[in-house]
Amino acid sequence: EAAARRRRRPLLGESGRLMIVAADHPARGALRVGADPLAMADRADLLERLCLALSRPGVDGVLGTADVLEDLLLLGALENKVVVGSMNRGGLAGAAFETDDRFTGYRAQDLAAASFDAGKLLLRVDYADAGTGSAATLLSAARAVDAMAAHRLPVFVEPFICRRDADGRLRSDLSAAAVIRSLTIASGLAGTSAYTWLKVPVTQDPEEMARVMAASTLPAVLLGGEVGDDQEGTYEKWRGALRLPTVQGLVAGRSLLYPADGDVVKAVDTAVGLL
Repeated sequence: EAAARRRRRPLLGESGRLMIVAADHPARGALRVGADPLAMADRADLLERLCLALSRPGVDGVLGTADVLEDLLLLGALENKVVVGSMNRGGLAGAAFETDDRFTGYRAQDLAAASFDAGKLLLRVDYADAGTGSAATLLSAARAVDAMAAHRLPVFVEPFICRRDADGRLRSDLSAAAVIRSLTIASGLAGTSAYTWLKVPVTQDPEEMARVMAASTLPAVLLGGEVGDDQEGTYEKWRGALRLPTVQGLVAGRSLLYPADGDVVKAVDTAVGLL
């Protein structure tokens, strides 16, 4: 009932830019922020931070799994907001099957039934994965993009080229060459790209972002990622990339909800100002 009566808005507002707060990390068992391995484990605290972030001027919406979005819906925090459902959370953080990122979250029909506005999927490809993990995820991602297009719903695809380090942990390659390759793979998924957006990390060398974004004509948003102690340095990286032609906005989660200085309002307002 709450979903049916929710006041909706277009994906892009008058500014033509998007500022989305992400909160889908817990469903993949990724609760760490900085040195605290369970920073996101207190759900009431997370919801309070999300409501605060969503109340700030210039914040367009939120990305989350059903448990988070439905709480926010019942709290009345999603009125006139863009609501993005997280679709695949099966590649649990640290698991041996992490690249087998199964679609355990929203389906296209679920998002349509709830009158939500878009979906998001994670696509991590490990070229050395001899099993079915990356291959199965590629196929599932393609079919999910098809299903979203059938409902005329935008879908944000977040691609990475990954590899295992010496300790067996999955690491994302943020070199320009790897990010370019990941964008070309993501852009070609499914039978149409009409509703596909890219969710792109800033490369190790931010000066390479112009070359990276030239790899696709699809609209894109930047992935905020984790912010260390150098918040200002991170904001500067975002600022440069946000000037590129196809980059329409920013999707950031832990960096805004759990900033190093603890000031959520300041972090969110600074990010909005970059747009």
